[in-house]
Amino acid sequence: FFFFFFFQAEDGIRDFCLSRGLGDVYKRQVKKATHLPAPYKLRQYYTPKEVAKHNTASDCWVSFFYEVYDLTYVIQKHYGPEVDPIVKAAGTDITHWFDEKTREPKTFVSPHSKILEYYLPNGRYLHIPPAEPDSSWSNSFTTPYLYFALRWWRKKKLCIGKLTRKVRKLRVINMLTKDDDVLEVSVG
Repeated sequence: FFFFFFFQAEDGIRDFCLSRGLGDVYKRQVKKATHLPAPYKLRQYYTPKEVAKHNTASDCWVSFFYEVYDLTYVIQKHYGPEVDPIVKAAGTDITHWFDEKTREPKTFVSPHSKILEYYLPNGRYLHIPPAEPDSSWSNSFTTPYLYFALRWWRKKKLCIGKLTRKVRKLRVINMLTKDDDVLEVSVG
């Protein structure tokens, strides 16, 4: 079945739609939503300055192992004290949080408790269990496999590109107006 309907949009334009439901109206409303992060152009490489611009809870990018991750959705979905360290590190490189060989969070043997603990420079963050048993913490996963599979640093779909290893500065001069600009370009 197809439905013909008119609707009055917020901008005052009256539109006619042929639709199987209200999907077209919903799409139009999503375009005007202000609670969503600003759209960005996906690129293969990003400079550290581009990553540094995304440094809030509503627009959070981090880089590690020369990959750039957009964690905005993760923060909005799991908002609470466990995402605070990630928000504090937004716009920066957090490679020092992870082990180079395993690509998992760094661990060490605690001199006080003599047990293996996570290295947490900014405090415990999302998907990291507490060092000691805590009844208030629940991983809410039924099997250990799901717990390890759903960690945010393992989700490649959150990776939006690579962090450039080198940045080249280009000076562009407009010969008519004598204006000049310096652009940073990713080398690769």
